[in-house]
Amino acid sequence: MDLAIAVGVAALLLGTGLSGQHPAGERELVGAVLMAAGGLALVARRRAPIAVLAVTGLCAVGYEAAGFEVLAVSYLVAVYGAVRVGHRALTVAASVSLLVVLPLTAPAFREGPAREAFTQARNVLEIAWLIAAFAAGEALRQAERRADEAERTREETARRRADEERLHIARELHDSLTHQISIIKVQSEVAVHLARRRGEQVPETLLAIRKAGREATRELRATLEALRDDDTAPPQGLEHVRELVERARSMGLDTTLTIEGQRHDVPAAVGRTAYRIVQEALTNTARHACATTAAVRIEYRPDTLAVLVEDDGEATPDDAPAPGLGLLGMRERVTALGGRLRALPRAEHGFIVQAELPVERAS
Repeated sequence: MDLAIAVGVAALLLGTGLSGQHPAGERELVGAVLMAAGGLALVARRRAPIAVLAVTGLCAVGYEAAGFEVLAVSYLVAVYGAVRVGHRALTVAASVSLLVVLPLTAPAFREGPAREAFTQARNVLEIAWLIAAFAAGEALRQAERRADEAERTREETARRRADEERLHIARELHDSLTHQISIIKVQSEVAVHLARRRGEQVPETLLAIRKAGREATRELRATLEALRDDDTAPPQGLEHVRELVERARSMGLDTTLTIEGQRHDVPAAVGRTAYRIVQEALTNTARHACATTAAVRIEYRPDTLAVLVEDDGEATPDDAPAPGLGLLGMRERVTALGGRLRALPRAEHGFIVQAELPVERAS
């Protein structure tokens, strides 16, 4: 399509210029070459709109100076293309410069009265056509921008609805499991109590069921608190990370916290995500890693908040990280913010969770 437009404009310029009054000899050849070059340059108007704008403008000045009085169609198309991609200020500056240069060039290279030369130069780049090309490019740019915004809004709405539905399903499933496990826990507690009152030996399987019920209840209660973290409770953010570190220490895990860089305000969503990453990483370390030490490092960068949690557990590079719900949840949170997450065993031993969260700061 771009090639067809370029060839068509070149043919239009040549046909218009050579069919009317035009100079002869060497000037005719130079003008024809410049008209053809100005039209064919449009083939690159999408890839290099500013370069095409400059080339078509110079060609218009060239063939006007050679004596051809032809509307600068190629430059008008280049104006449309440059404005369409957003180069409005530069296009206005180039067009104003061209409107000034054309009348000054005409008397210098043409014979005859200066008034006639000025009139011919004005006809090469009609202001009305220039404004029309600029307006058409701006109108299409605005239409494309609105279409992109509408598409992005639809995608965000669909993603939010999917997240809400997943959260609703998770809560329903969690509540149902909590109810059933509570029944198992109560029944096992009663059975153990009755057996001991009768002086009977309590079976090991019954004790195991009671212990598993207690542990499952604690796990589900903690998960329910996370699932129901809504506006009724204050959101957890970066200022609460130190509490996570203290909690990990109380569980016997030697945990350190390091904060680097110049502190600045970050969006609430970034702060909550950073908190959840540290929380999930320390929880996994305490439960599954058999680690003795853990390190949490938060680094404030100009456009990024970096979060790093590593431990000295038993994980090795040969161990593939299990795709659990905790890791999946962290990755989804980070991806939703446009960040990056790495969760893998360290080179020697232990595990590392590293996230980079983009921060859009107001100027």
